[in-house]
Amino acid sequence: MVCRTEADLLRIQKADDVYMQAVDSGDFNAMSETNKALNMAIAHAAINPYFVGYYERLLGEGQWLLHLHFDFTVSSPTATKLGRDHADTIDAIARKDADAAEKLAHEHTMLFQKRFLDYMRQNMTESMALL
Repeated sequence: MVCRTEADLLRIQKADDVYMQAVDSGDFNAMSETNKALNMAIAHAAINPYFVGYYERLLGEGQWLLHLHFDFTVSSPTATKLGRDHADTIDAIARKDADAAEKLAHEHTMLFQKRFLDYMRQNMTESMALL
């Protein structure tokens, strides 16, 4: 069952535009906040208060991971750069294709996992001298 309204879709698209402005600015704190707002706009479109509550808590508790992730993505020359990572999911939501949206959301989660593991694998002590 697809619940989203046209107003929901407009809120999601607006939140994505604001998120992309934050990405373009390179401000990883703004990127983290606007990414959370975008994901919450998507969650609210599902019209499931239980999901919204749990998802908001998950995003809030994991936000420091997003800060690390975005900081690394912005500052590392080896990091996969951010782009319109949510575009395909938003398109699936616009088409009311719940199966595609769910699949794309999973792929997006796996992309975050890959990027975060790349962050964890970097050797920050490599250039430090030992006395």
